[in-house]
Amino acid sequence: MESQFGLLSVWTQGDWVIKAVALLLLGMSLASWIVIIIKALDIIVCKRLARSTEDFWHSVDFAEGLAKLGAQADNPFRQLAMEGRDAAAHVGQKDDPARTELHDALDLSDWVTRCLRNSIDNTTARLQTGLAVLASVGSTAPFVGLFGTVWGIYHALMGIGAAGQATIDKVAGPIGEALIMTALGLAVAIPAVLGYNALVRGNKFILTKLNRFAHDLHAYFVTGARVNSGNGGSNGKVVPMKRGV
Repeated sequence: MESQFGLLSVWTQGDWVIKAVALLLLGMSLASWIVIIIKALDIIVCKRLARSTEDFWHSVDFAEGLAKLGAQADNPFRQLAMEGRDAAAHVGQKDDPARTELHDALDLSDWVTRCLRNSIDNTTARLQTGLAVLASVGSTAPFVGLFGTVWGIYHALMGIGAAGQATIDKVAGPIGEALIMTALGLAVAIPAVLGYNALVRGNKFILTKLNRFAHDLHAYFVTGARVNSGNGGSNGKVVPMKRGV
């Protein structure tokens, strides 16, 4: 004989509050998994793009370096390089008497730094999109499930009291079904929390690569060469971008 208890029994015998809580938990779970999958794919793509930054510095000229970074419009490393190029070109035209804007008073280093930082800030905002959903789901899903449990236990006890039967077989089933809601809340919250932590670590890796690349770009546009930060190189040593084959 099949058991009369379980998830199906919770759904069929539950009132509209229990069904609403179950649907809410389902929606929260779907939202968190969608965010996890989409953001994880973005991080994988960005990590692959980060490996092309070293190829950039082995290019003959800046145009070839951009080509090696990739042609994707949402490539943060390409956007960073183009922002630096445009900033350097803008400062090169500041002697034009027709240009009287306040930021024209900034020198090359300050203006390039500002533009590179703005690009990194925009990328940071894009990488963090959706993380608030995971944080919200991870922190509220257990309480949503607990609310369903409390509501289910209340109605189970009311039903038992009305029937006048408080034997263990009459109590265990309804109470056990109500506790399923707490388990569902935890099942929704745990992947959201783990996914949030994993995505934060992945974003931190990407931002570290962006900051290093921005540092090199700043040195290149200001001094005409990249600062060598590799092992074995002396601090402050300048390595020019390759000019020949």
